[in-house]
Amino acid sequence: MSTTKKTRIAFEPDYAVAPGRTLQETIDHLGIDQAELAARTGLHKKTINQIIKGKAPLTPDTALLLERVTGVVARTWNNLEANYREQLARLESKKHLSSQLEWLKQIPTKELIARGVIEATGDLVKMVDQALKFFGVASVDAWNEGWSTPQFAFRKSPTAAGHDGALATWLRLAELEAQSVECPPYDPKKFNAAVHAIRDLTVTSPSVFVNQMKTLCSDAGVVLALVPEIKGARVSGAAKWLTPSKAMIALNLHGKFNDRFWFTFFHEAGHILNDSKKELFVDADYVDDPREHEANNFARTILIPFKYDEELPTLTTFAAVSTFAKKVGIAPGIVVGRLQRAKIIDYSKLNGLKERFDWK
Repeated sequence: MSTTKKTRIAFEPDYAVAPGRTLQETIDHLGIDQAELAARTGLHKKTINQIIKGKAPLTPDTALLLERVTGVVARTWNNLEANYREQLARLESKKHLSSQLEWLKQIPTKELIARGVIEATGDLVKMVDQALKFFGVASVDAWNEGWSTPQFAFRKSPTAAGHDGALATWLRLAELEAQSVECPPYDPKKFNAAVHAIRDLTVTSPSVFVNQMKTLCSDAGVVLALVPEIKGARVSGAAKWLTPSKAMIALNLHGKFNDRFWFTFFHEAGHILNDSKKELFVDADYVDDPREHEANNFARTILIPFKYDEELPTLTTFAAVSTFAKKVGIAPGIVVGRLQRAKIIDYSKLNGLKERFDWK
């Protein structure tokens, strides 16, 4: 026995039906004309005519009068009027959105469709509508204003700014994931302890550390969102306060080597512990910003405390790095990354000690 899967397609008319049409049908059924209806309700004949033509609104007071004359309850007339006005607004909104199609080119809609965030459709106006709902804004103008000032306010280099759509999409995915996670109010002492406990996890694999990291952060009021990359979003991580008592750290999963992954996490943790709750901090291509330097120093210090700085220039071999990493309790790849960024060794050296995470 074969079964056929039925697909339901929502009917979206490109017209609006005024309640006056139903009113005309009702009085026709009762055998009265517009003049008699005006006389019975005490309304002017012109008012009745304009209601029937959809040129004048059918008010709640009028609905009560019609209820007494026609026997159709006022709620029905009110609902017909509300539906009519809503449909008019939708048609006007659709007309406005049709002029905003150029904006859609900035948004990686194919990626959002692949992730099941929005539905595939050949109707570009509907796609604009879905994209705006995804971002939680009412218009393209609101999106543009939010991106330039309050919602996504952070300093970007011209290179990063050229990919605002991809970057905004990645950040929104992270935000939505974090918003769905419930956690107790932020506790700075708990989070500081969690950060140090997470440092001990750097020697483990994602199958071990991911759930533990999320739990440690969440228990302290910080949601850790691990979001697969969006092509063009030149970002490693972000830190943001969703509410005054709930923070988010988002990390971009882009096949990172373990040194970059861990440095990014502790960099964002530094923002949560030390910086303003009113700003969004994004680890992208930055212009010079002292707060980013401070977050970098925080990450460096957590991973390799200052007291070991004098030893770093001596770590130029596999054996030396491995021994040092074991002594300080972190993964060797993290040490290699530190040595490369400090220009103690070339970026082509000792990469065999780094581990590339497979997020699949």
